[in-house]
Amino acid sequence: MNNYADTLEYNKIIDMLCQFAMSERARTKLSKLKPYLSEAECRERMQETTDARRILESQGTPPLAAMTDLDKILELCSKGAMLVPDQLVLAAQFLISCRRMKSYLKKAEASGGEIAYYGGSINELGDLLEEIDRSIRNGRVDDSASPRLRDIRRKLESTGSQVKTKLDSLLRSKKEWFTDSFVSIRNGHFVLPVKKEYRSLVTGTVIDTSTTGGTVFIEPVAVQKLQTEISLLQMEEENEIRKILYTLTALVDEQRAAIYLNMDAMETLDMVFAKAKLSVQMKAIPVKVAVSRKMLIKAGRHPLLNQSVCVPLDFEIGCGINGVIITGPNTGGKTVALKTAGLLSMMAQSGLHVPAAQGSEFCMNNMVLCDIGDGQSISENLSTFSSHINNIIDILSTATRESLVLLDELGSGTDPAEGMGIAIAILEELKRKECLFVATTHYPEIKEYARKAEKLVNARMAFDKESLKPMYRLEIGEAGESCALYIAKRLGFPEHLLRIAHEQAYGQKFSSNTVQTNSYNDEFLFAEQDNGEEASSNRRKSGPESLNPKPAPVLRGEKEPPKPNRSSRFNIGDSVMIYPQREIGIVYQTANEKGEIGVQSRDRKRLIPHKRLKLHVPAGELYPPDYDFSIVFDTVANRKARKKMEKGHNPELIIRYDD
Repeated sequence: MNNYADTLEYNKIIDMLCQFAMSERARTKLSKLKPYLSEAECRERMQETTDARRILESQGTPPLAAMTDLDKILELCSKGAMLVPDQLVLAAQFLISCRRMKSYLKKAEASGGEIAYYGGSINELGDLLEEIDRSIRNGRVDDSASPRLRDIRRKLESTGSQVKTKLDSLLRSKKEWFTDSFVSIRNGHFVLPVKKEYRSLVTGTVIDTSTTGGTVFIEPVAVQKLQTEISLLQMEEENEIRKILYTLTALVDEQRAAIYLNMDAMETLDMVFAKAKLSVQMKAIPVKVAVSRKMLIKAGRHPLLNQSVCVPLDFEIGCGINGVIITGPNTGGKTVALKTAGLLSMMAQSGLHVPAAQGSEFCMNNMVLCDIGDGQSISENLSTFSSHINNIIDILSTATRESLVLLDELGSGTDPAEGMGIAIAILEELKRKECLFVATTHYPEIKEYARKAEKLVNARMAFDKESLKPMYRLEIGEAGESCALYIAKRLGFPEHLLRIAHEQAYGQKFSSNTVQTNSYNDEFLFAEQDNGEEASSNRRKSGPESLNPKPAPVLRGEKEPPKPNRSSRFNIGDSVMIYPQREIGIVYQTANEKGEIGVQSRDRKRLIPHKRLKLHVPAGELYPPDYDFSIVFDTVANRKARKKMEKGHNPELIIRYDD
C-alpha cells in the first residue's frame, strides 16, 4: 500500500504534518500515520483534530516541549549514572513546559473537547523542579546547592585572594624581572611571568614556559603553602558537587515514571496540535467518514497545488454508482481529479481535516489502489504498457468490495483496438468485485460502454472551446471528447486536411454535399460553401475533386494500376510519430502485406500498423543520398558479419535480426 500512497503523494502530506510537530518523538509517530481501518477510531481521531484546532484558534500556540535527549537522560538515571548540570537543565525545562501546558489546557476546558482534559494527566512535579532550579544556575552547580559547598567556595575565594596579594606585591617591587604586570594562572597554579635572564633570582617551582622560551612561569615558594591549601579545597569542592549531582539524579530517577507519563501526554498533544496546525494552513474542515460505500466531495482542493489557482473538484460516487469514467482533452485535469479524490480520501481516513466544503463525506476503504503514471523502467526493461498491466494485475488480485481503485489512462500504451478491449475487461472485473473505482481514458468505445453499463457513469473535464483552454472542472454525467479536430480547426488547420484527418480517424468519406456536425456542441465542423464563385473557388482549392482526382485512362490490354496505399508512403529512414504513445521512431522496414511498418524506437524494433504512424521528418531530410542504414539499425557484430559475407560465403557467420 505504501507504493500506492506515494503515487497519490500522501507521503508529502505526512512530511508537511511532521514539520508542525515540536518533538522528535511526535515526528517519528506521525511519519508512520496511515488510514485507520476502524470507523470508531477514525471518527475519534477526526474529533481530536477538530478539538485541537478549536483550542488553537481560541488560546493561541500551545507551549509544547521539544523533549530533546529526555529519553537518554532518563535511561542514564535508570543505570545509576550521574547527570551533569546541562542534562538537569533540560529536565527542568521539560517540567516548566509541563506546568505551562497544564495551565494552557485548564483555560481551554471552557471551550469543550476531550483534548483539554489531557492536562489532568500531567504532573507538574513542583518539588523536583524547585530543587533543580535552586541547585543549578547558569549551567553549573550554584553555591546555594548546599551549605558545605558555599563554605568551601568562600574559603577558596579567600585563599586565592591571599595568593594574588602576595604575588602582586612581588610584581610591583621588581618590575624589571617580569614580562607582564599581572598574575597568571597556569595548570591551576598562580604564577609570575619571569624573564629568562632573571630566572635564578626568583625562588620557586617552574610550572610552564612560553612558546618562545623567553618567559618562565614560576610559582614562588612564598605562596606554595597557600597553593597547596587551594588544591585541597578544590578537591573538596569537586566531591561536594558530585554529591549534589548524584542527589539530584536520584530525585529525577524517583520521578522517572511520572516524567514518562508527562512525555507520553506531551507527545500525544504534540501530534494532535500538529494536525490542527496543518488544518489551519490548508483551510481544511472536518468531514464525515462512514462505512457506507459513498464518497461525496464538494469543492475539494488538492492540498499540494497553488490554492489561488486550484479549481475546486465536485465529485460523487456510490449510491448505486460503483464506477466513474472520466474523459476529456489532454492536460484537462483528469489525473489531478483522480489524485485529488484518492488523496483526500486517505487524509480523511487518517483523521486529518480535508480541504473541501461543508457537506463532503468519505467512506472507509480497506485499501486505496491506483495505477497512475507511465511507470516505464529501462533497468527492468518495462514498457509503459507492461508497467500498467503489472500494476493492474496486482490491483485486480488485491481489490475487494471495500477498496477504492483509481486507474489513469486505462488501456493506453498498446494497439488501440486491443487496449480498448483490455480496458473494458478490466472494468468488467472491477464491476464484478463491486469496489468503487474511477478511471480516465480517451477511448470512445469505453465512453459508450460506460453509458450502457449498469452502475457506471461517464464524466468529463470541461473545456472552453473559445479560448481553447481546459477549465479543470469535472462534470459528472457527460462523456468528454479529445477535441483534437475542433482545436485544429480553430487554430487554422486547412479544411481539406481536416477532411483527410476525419476520414482516417472515423472511416467516413466526404462528398460535396456532406455536412458533418461537431459532436461536442452540434456546431458545424465542416460547412459546405455553396454561394457563387467563391464557393466554387473553394471547392477547386480544397474540395473533393482535389482530394480524389480522376484516374488516368487505362489502355486496352494494360492492367489497372494499383490504388495508392497510405502504408506505401513510408520509406526506410523516415522519422515517424507513433500513436497513441507519441513516441518518435525510425522506419527500418517498409510495409508488409498486412500494412505493417517496421519501426525502431528506444532501441526496440517492432511492426506497427501504418494507421498508427505519422510522418515526422522524411529520410531525405535526415540522411545524405546512398546512406548506409545498417549503421543505424544493425549491431556492430552484424555489420562485420555482412562485410565478411560480401567477400565470400562463410557458413559459420550468422546475422541476427530483432523481431
